[in-house]
Amino acid sequence: MTSRELLSSAVEELELAGCPSPRVDAEWLLAHAVRMTRSELYADGDHPLTATEQQSFRELVARRARREPLAYVLGEWGFRRLALRVDSRVLIPRPETESLVERCLELLAGLSEPRVLDIGVGSGAIALAIADEHPGARVVATDSSADALAVADENRRRTGLTGRVELLPGELFAGLDGPFDLVVSNPPYVSPDEVDGLEPEVARYEPRAALVACGATEAIAEQAQPRLAPGGSLVLETGDGKAGAVAELLAGLGYEEVSIGNDLAGRERVVDGRTPR
Repeated sequence: MTSRELLSSAVEELELAGCPSPRVDAEWLLAHAVRMTRSELYADGDHPLTATEQQSFRELVARRARREPLAYVLGEWGFRRLALRVDSRVLIPRPETESLVERCLELLAGLSEPRVLDIGVGSGAIALAIADEHPGARVVATDSSADALAVADENRRRTGLTGRVELLPGELFAGLDGPFDLVVSNPPYVSPDEVDGLEPEVARYEPRAALVACGATEAIAEQAQPRLAPGGSLVLETGDGKAGAVAELLAGLGYEEVSIGNDLAGRERVVDGRTPR
């Protein structure tokens, strides 16, 4: 079969499965199966695939048709300037988290060698992006999941940032005292009663412990204060519609200059505040 025929069949299969973007997904999967970029796939035109390529493509499409996230099927996902390894051990890096990193970089812009703590490192997206884009930053990142730390370590090595990002096992601050110039986290913030209403890709496949709210936001906000340097910043990602409550939490704890920032879709998703100088 030719690539065009296979692509058409895959689009139909993914449409029937209810995938939100069947054409784009099918193109990504075909490009992956034939070891090309999507641009190269278009430029190459319609051509026969080998039996091995056809089998690989059908297996990838079958996984996506079961609503396994595209990022997990592909095995990697882009985040800012990085290509990160991702699988079901970690959350998939999302565009709103890119906005979180952008805010961190703004707050660190005036510091030549800031010390940063990322709580709940997951795939390593936040920690690695900060280190990648601020050449003087030294980042410590914690996670209670050994599986997540293994993924973050693989990404740390892939990006060549091993010397500037330290990974530590443990809950939240993992016994660290600081001081840090910035503490950042994308903590679990989905309410337990919201989980069943999430898209199948999220509800069925992404790690529940990294999704469901467990008081982590409140604990991080409280415990960050004594570990931040004077004038240091706490930056948190929040669920859609929850930024106002998180901003009130920070203000009530004594953080100053509390602000709310939007993600790329214009939704309020990033909250930050500073300790007194």
